[in-house]
Amino acid sequence: MAQERKQLSWPWIWVGAAILVVVVFFAVRSLTRERLQVRVMQVSRQELVSVLSTNGRVEPEDNHEIHAPVTTTVRAVYVRAGDTVEAGKVLAVLNDVDTRARVATAESGVGAAQATLEAATHNGTQEQQQASAADIARAKLDHDQAERDLNALVKLQATGAASASEVSGAKQRLASAAATLDAAESSSRSRYSAAEVERARTALADAQANLAAARDTEDKMTVRAPVAGTVYSLDVQPTSFVEAGKLMMQIANPRQMRVRAFFDEPDLGRLAESQKVVVKWEARLGHTWTGHIERVPSTVTSSGTRNVGEVLVALDNSDGELLPDTNVTVTVTTSSQANILSIPREALRMEQGQEFVYRVVNDELKRTPVVTGTITQTQVAVLSGLNAGDTVATGTINGQPLQEGVPVKEAQ
Repeated sequence: MAQERKQLSWPWIWVGAAILVVVVFFAVRSLTRERLQVRVMQVSRQELVSVLSTNGRVEPEDNHEIHAPVTTTVRAVYVRAGDTVEAGKVLAVLNDVDTRARVATAESGVGAAQATLEAATHNGTQEQQQASAADIARAKLDHDQAERDLNALVKLQATGAASASEVSGAKQRLASAAATLDAAESSSRSRYSAAEVERARTALADAQANLAAARDTEDKMTVRAPVAGTVYSLDVQPTSFVEAGKLMMQIANPRQMRVRAFFDEPDLGRLAESQKVVVKWEARLGHTWTGHIERVPSTVTSSGTRNVGEVLVALDNSDGELLPDTNVTVTVTTSSQANILSIPREALRMEQGQEFVYRVVNDELKRTPVVTGTITQTQVAVLSGLNAGDTVATGTINGQPLQEGVPVKEAQ
């Protein structure tokens, strides 16, 4: 019997020994294998600021462009780009020979139109009025003579010295003379119709408008500053040939600038009026200008390979150092939240639409689902799943992927 129990116990002894060896192996392996070095960050509460950056161009709030009024040449220029000028200062003089000739022609046209209107409203010119008076006097003499002849023939007919046909002829001559006198008097009273008088008035108004335009052009041949400001753009010099409408110079107040910023279409929904803006110019490193969004875009346009919306930014340029037409970097603060639980953006993982992080618990990685909120360029707001003080892994030193249950140690 003892021999039989001895034979039955040996297999169990070997099984126990094998189990012990395996346990020892894994214990030694766990204690001796190298742990994965990971970079970690603690979950904390902080202010979470979301920003957008893009390019923009500086432009004056109130820009005054001066264009050539006619095609001509430049006689003289009295300013240089960058000069500060007072309102009304003479900036340049253009050749005005042709404009003076146009003024003279327009003045002549006004004179002729005035004479025509005066004639129309006074029943003709002085010469016409004198001729009309002479016609009336002559017609009256003919009428009176015809009347005397008729009276004489009527008396002679009564004595039988004149025939009835002679009296009839005298009556016809008197009627003709009366008609001629009536026509002459009517012509002297209303030589022109109402439509002709109105046409003369319209012609005078047109002539006066032409004269005003010619004189205005003549005045513009002496180029004056429309407002006080700085000449920041000058495109002409003495003897330059300029076509009508050519932009010759621009004037603006250097302290009243704004920025036209160009934001990509997907970012437009995050923009709103009054959002804070910071502007930087590479020519002045270390210097910034502040402002706010004054107007959001109402449409999207193509700019090269981009679809952008143009945003107007009101700017504080009280130092006058930000120049027109310069290219700048515009950064808009789209949101700002204080005391928000957040993690670095590189700590957030996503798999099959589920967001999670790897927490470091007892020197091992634990996959932890999270619900996130606002995401900035560097931080992610965490709404649930983590607590302040938790440690999360952001990556490994050697580039190996993070995995659940892997023993780790913090990289120094």
